[in-house]
Amino acid sequence: MILTTGAASTIPIAARVFNAMNRRMYAAATLSSAKSISAESLNPRPDSNFDSAIGTSESETRVSLRKKRLKQEDLEPVQQCSSRGINARKEMCGLPDIEESPYKKTNGSASSRTSKINSFIKSTEASTSIKTAGIPPENWKKVLEGIQKMKSSEEAPANAVECDRTGSFLPPKERRFYVLIGTLLSSQTKEHITGAAVERLHQNGLLTPEAIDKADESTIKELIYPVGFYTRKATNVKKVAKICLMKYDGDIPRTLEELLSLPGVGPKIAHLVLHVAWNDVQGICVDTHVHRICNRLGWVSKPGTKQKTLSPEETRVALQQWLPKEEWVAINFLLVGFGQTICTPLRPRCGTCSITELCPSAFKETPSTSSKLKKSIKSKKL
Repeated sequence: MILTTGAASTIPIAARVFNAMNRRMYAAATLSSAKSISAESLNPRPDSNFDSAIGTSESETRVSLRKKRLKQEDLEPVQQCSSRGINARKEMCGLPDIEESPYKKTNGSASSRTSKINSFIKSTEASTSIKTAGIPPENWKKVLEGIQKMKSSEEAPANAVECDRTGSFLPPKERRFYVLIGTLLSSQTKEHITGAAVERLHQNGLLTPEAIDKADESTIKELIYPVGFYTRKATNVKKVAKICLMKYDGDIPRTLEELLSLPGVGPKIAHLVLHVAWNDVQGICVDTHVHRICNRLGWVSKPGTKQKTLSPEETRVALQQWLPKEEWVAINFLLVGFGQTICTPLRPRCGTCSITELCPSAFKETPSTSSKLKKSIKSKKL
């Protein structure tokens, strides 16, 4: 009885162990291909086809595991790149991290200004090293000759005060500071207003760095009014005077980089001061007039395209690629006067211009007759 009972009790135990082993054996196959393997395959089969079923399921298991392993190997590089994120992409492209940049932010606006100065210096060096790499446009000499003839017949407002801006009646050191302050005030201001403001400063003895440093900012503001942005310029003039006293012994900076570090001084002012004060030509002075006219004439474009340049700095770089260096100084004064009298920003006087046959933009910006009629009708209704 005891043996019979033991044998009988052993049968269900063995069956449970056998079932457990089968479940473990098929667990991996269940995870990889749950749809292909049915729940019935996990139970032992008493028929004669049981062994063949096990062999088939084992081969399917090996194939599915092999596919799974291959998929994981293919996905490992992608997963590594995604885990690395931005740093992995930068290593592949060779781009420096923003933390490694020499212009990383240390004190707000000063660092961003330093970044702009350095990028401007690089573009200046590149454009000056390739003097005439670009192809000059056709008839550019005839265009300049025609503008020169129109200038001699109709003097521009800029020419009347250009001599005063050089400060030739002052000693060299004071003359250079005079040029710097006068050019700083001239930004976005008509020439006769700038000349009057500089004259008022001179009459009140405020054209030296020592005198400006001691004067009240409110006094400077009243004397230079109504130049454009006179409040901001009064602040910048005070700061410039102190910097000239502290760093340059009352003189002005001599390099392009140092001039650009002064408050309120941009590329156009820096190049103009460098030329007039130090007789050093390193680039073309491009203001809104030169920028506008060069685009209208089709003389400049974005690199590799026929699109217009979007800023005076882009125009300067493009213009210096083909214009001979001996023309760099003259073209500013020539085009500024032309832009103030004939090739004006709004409604250019193409009817009085003698180079319209050479200008691709001639009469394209002139108001049409229909627009004039519409304005007259509106005025009558009012």
